[in-house]
Amino acid sequence: MKILGASAALIVLAAGLLHVIWMFSPWPVSTRERFARIVVGVEQDKLPSRPLTALVAVALGAAAFLIAARSGVLPAPGPFFLYAAGVPVVCGVFLLRGTGGLVMGLMGKGLPEYIHWDLRVYSPLCLFLTALTAPVMFA
Repeated sequence: MKILGASAALIVLAAGLLHVIWMFSPWPVSTRERFARIVVGVEQDKLPSRPLTALVAVALGAAAFLIAARSGVLPAPGPFFLYAAGVPVVCGVFLLRGTGGLVMGLMGKGLPEYIHWDLRVYSPLCLFLTALTAPVMFA
């Protein structure tokens, strides 16, 4: 269980760190315009604000902590119900994002550049995180 939890927590933490980078840089692409279309799936004028991106980074960091603590990788301070309820919520969000992205992409909803990467990377990664996180719920 610790291996699953540590793996999921590290991937989620890495996603959170990417959001911190994205507050200041369009990495791994060269321009904000390409970043908006490929990574976020919107036109540049619709990019989320830095505070909203920071909120996502914090939420991903909290999710990583919940997963790591529930799986026994880190100490779990506070009441047990936070972890018992928090990890299923995190798992559910990954499941909804993964399946929702696949359905929308297969329906052709969204910018073509985004759909390409969503079907090949973003949605499968969320479903992979669902598979890693689901057993942690019962740890």
